[in-house]
Amino acid sequence: MEPTKILVVDDEPMVREVLARYLEKEGYAVDCAEDGSSALDAFDATVPDLVLLDLMLPRVDGLEVFRRIRASRERQPVIMLTAKGEETDRVVGLELGADDYVTKPFSPREVVARVRAVLRRSNGSPSELVPDVLRLGDLTIDGPRREVTQRGEPAHLTRKEFDLLQVLASSPGVTFTRTQLLEEVWDFAWDGDTATVTVHIRRLREKIEDDPSQPRHLLTVWGVGYRFEP
Repeated sequence: MEPTKILVVDDEPMVREVLARYLEKEGYAVDCAEDGSSALDAFDATVPDLVLLDLMLPRVDGLEVFRRIRASRERQPVIMLTAKGEETDRVVGLELGADDYVTKPFSPREVVARVRAVLRRSNGSPSELVPDVLRLGDLTIDGPRREVTQRGEPAHLTRKEFDLLQVLASSPGVTFTRTQLLEEVWDFAWDGDTATVTVHIRRLREKIEDDPSQPRHLLTVWGVGYRFEP
């Protein structure tokens, strides 16, 4: 069996070297790129199982690299590497469908854990206890096919959007905190930053609600979190 391939894209040599060393110790095959243009070339050449992508890149910026990667392979797992001051780019990346993000400076062990979690999620649904097919009002959620339809029409969700909807819809009427959703869908909380849950809920509402500003299914429980109503 071929080893899982990881593409590390960062313009800092030390970051590339450290991440490659830690990932290789875990048995991954690692390729590196130092700018956006070489990242796209490496992506086409190696067809990686996961991309670790810095947002601040020379030649072609990280968000554009991400857009081109996803245009080429719609479900390509991508973890974004961001500096603390890059909140806007991070939110844009999450809205575009990034699987995870890590804020610099980071622990290499944390990055390895995130890689492992995203790869595991990309190969399965978030809970073994979720029924194969959920029919809730005008929504149908097909777990094995990872497909969602609303009144018979397909709703095109990213991997994380699907996982988040499946977790909420599998327990209708139950309120989940943002931290609980992070732990369930992303495996663990990220330094108390729950913005990614808010971003994904907003994107889900745009795709499955008749009126996203007045949702019927994905309801906010103010001061607590979210719940799903059939």
